[in-house]
Amino acid sequence: MARPYNFSAGPAAMPAEVLQEAAAEMLDWHGSGMSVMEMSHRGQDFGKILEAAEADLRELLAVPSHFRVLFMQGGGLAENAIVPLNLSRGQAVDFVVTGSWSQKSLKEAQRYCGARVAASNETDAHTRLPEPATWHIGADAQYVHLCSNETINGVEVHELPDLKALGSDAPLVIDFSSHVASRPVDWSRIGLAFGGAQKNLGPAGLTLVVVREDLIGHALATCPSAFDYKTVADNRSMYNTPPTYAIYMAGLTFQWLKRQTDGALRGVAAMEARNIAKADLLYGYIDQSAFYVNKVAANCRSRMNVPFFLRDESRNDAFLAGAKAAGLLQLKGHKSVGGMRASIYNAMPIEGVQALVAYMRQFEQTQA
Repeated sequence: MARPYNFSAGPAAMPAEVLQEAAAEMLDWHGSGMSVMEMSHRGQDFGKILEAAEADLRELLAVPSHFRVLFMQGGGLAENAIVPLNLSRGQAVDFVVTGSWSQKSLKEAQRYCGARVAASNETDAHTRLPEPATWHIGADAQYVHLCSNETINGVEVHELPDLKALGSDAPLVIDFSSHVASRPVDWSRIGLAFGGAQKNLGPAGLTLVVVREDLIGHALATCPSAFDYKTVADNRSMYNTPPTYAIYMAGLTFQWLKRQTDGALRGVAAMEARNIAKADLLYGYIDQSAFYVNKVAANCRSRMNVPFFLRDESRNDAFLAGAKAAGLLQLKGHKSVGGMRASIYNAMPIEGVQALVAYMRQFEQTQA
C-alpha cells in the first residue's frame, strides 16, 4: 500500500516494514497466544524481547561494556530533571544553549542544582553554534549538558566536543533524542546520552538512557526511586513496569536498522550515508532557490530537521494545502518559529525527499 510521506518532527514516521511486522504479531507474538501489550513484563516472553532489544542497540550504537542501557519513561523533558537529580550532587552544572530544547533543559535543571550557561547562540537566533573553545566551563562543573540536535531550530553538532582537550574533567551529557541512530556515536567523549524514542527508534513512551557506570549511584536523596539510575540499572529497567510495547517496537526498529545497507556500509553507518544524501538534496534545492530560505549556518545544519521559510509568508497556507494534497504531510514549522519544517529521520526514504523537492519546485514555478 502506497503511503503519504510523513515529515512530522515526532512522534514521527516509522519504517513500514516494522509496522507490518508488528501488525502481523499483534494478536499472537511468536506462538505465545498473547499480544506483547498483554504480557507480564516479568515473564519469559517479554524477557526475551527486552534482552534482544538491548543487545541489538548495543551492537548498532557500539555501546561500550562500561555503559549501562536503561529503558525508562517520561521522554526528554523528564530527563531534564532526572539527569541533574542523578548527576549534579546539587552543585554546579554547565549548559551549552543552542536552541529551544537546551533552554528547557537549563530552566528545569535550575530547580535542582546550580545550573548556569557556559555558552549560548541566542544572539545569533540559534542559527549558529558557539565554538567549544569559547565555552566557559567551571572547574566545579559536575557535568556539561549539550543538546546535540535541536529539532525546532534545525541546528546539529556534527562533532562532539572533547571536554578534556578544553581542560575540563566534567562528563558530557547529550540529549540525542532527535538524531540517535542516525550516525555513529563517539562514546569516548560522552558520560551520558538520553533521548525519547519517538523520532528514530519507535513510538512515544520509551526513553533511552545510556550512562557510564561510574556516574551511577550519586542521586540526590530527593530523587524518586523510579528515577534513580542505580535502582533502574540494578533492576534491569524493570523496577517499575516499563513501557513494554514501546520497547518491543523499538526492538523491531533496531532489527530493521541492522538490516539496512548502503554499498559496503551496514546499520547506523548505512543510515548516516543515506541521511547525508537526503539532507544534501533538500538543502541544495533550498540554497539555489530565490523562493525559499534556510537561516542556519551551513556547518551546523541538522540532517534530521530542516526548517525553511517561504520568502513571501503570505503563501504559507497555500503551500501547506498543496503539500497535503500531494501526500506530503506535517510540514508546518513549530509554532515558536513559524515557517516550514521537514523532519527527515531514518524512516524517511530518499524518495520522500525527492517528492518534497519536486513539489517545492512546482509550487515555486506556479507562484512566479
